[in-house]
Parts: sequence; C-alpha cells; structure tokens
Amino acid sequence: MKRPEPIDKEIKLDTKRYIVSKTNPQGIIEYGNDYFVKVSGYKESELIGRPHNIIRHPDMPRVAFKLMWDRISSGNNFIAVVKNLAKDGSYYWVVTDFEPKIDAITNEIISYTAFRKAASQEAINTIAPIYKKLIEIEKDGGLEASEKYFRGFLEDKKTTYNDFIDKVVGNKGLFKLFFKAMKKMFS
Repeated sequence: MKRPEPIDKEIKLDTKRYIVSKTNPQGIIEYGNDYFVKVSGYKESELIGRPHNIIRHPDMPRVAFKLMWDRISSGNNFIAVVKNLAKDGSYYWVVTDFEPKIDAITNEIISYTAFRKAASQEAINTIAPIYKKLIEIEKDGGLEASEKYFRGFLEDKKTTYNDFIDKVVGNKGLFKLFFKAMKKMFS
C-alpha cells in the first residue's frame, strides 16, 4: 500500500473519545477500535495485518520512534506527542501511551497497546518546533546526531524524558486517570 502524500489539513479529534490499537511484538496491527479506524480513514481490513507505521507522518523525527522502541521493547511504557498521517494525507495530533503486555510465564512481550487522546494545542506548540529541529538534524547528521541533540536538549533543561513529556502533556489529575482507565478497560 502506497503511503499518502501529506496535505496541510488537520483532523480535529473529539476530546471525549480515545483511540486504541494493539500490535504484535513486531509492530503489526492486530486491533484498532472504531475511532482509530474512523480517524485514520482506513478500513479496518486495511489496517489489520499492516505495520503500525502506516500512519507515521513524515513530520515525526525517527529518533522519537527509536526512543519509543528502546523503551517498550525493554518492557516499559512510553508517552509521546505524535503527529499521525491519515489515509487522505491529512494529519492529527495525539498524546500516546504505548504499553507492552508481558506474558506472566515466559516474561516475554506478547503485544503492545497504544492508548491515544487528542493532544492539547499547548502540547503541539511545544513539541512541533522540537520535532522540526530533530528532523533537520537527522537530514544532515542521521539518527545518531538527532538522538545526541535531544539528549543534550534534555540535559540542558535539567530534566529526564519522562519529566519533560509529563510537563508538556500535563500528565496529572484527570489526564492521568484517563490513561489508567483505558489500560484497565483493555487489559
């Protein structure tokens, strides 16, 4: 399936709805809730069995996904602000909490679930220029240079990735309860 050409059209998400998808350990989509199907613009049959990066927007730096895979493949969750690409080329911003599901007997990762909610305009305004800078660095210096820059950015701010992203997305109170409820519902 050919990746759509991005267009400058934003899909505004319903702040009261959530997007959920599950993948196997290799990132192949096994489930997407109705809202995921609707927002992405793909039919369910076009999503199931496809790599999750089918919705990856080119405005997302590769280092964001490297950090995600580093975290979730080691059994930890990962929260990020993500710009996704719909089938028609439009885009939508979400706060995503990726969580691995680990087999209790083998202790191996058996799936990943992504819980998504509309990103606030404040979170988008904060993260978009950072992503733009990371993409520029990746074009000239590659993934390694981008990762070094981002680690330096965090050190300069005297923060960790988790603390930085928690501040950007407002990961507290009702926001935190939302993700907790979604995880409980889908576990």
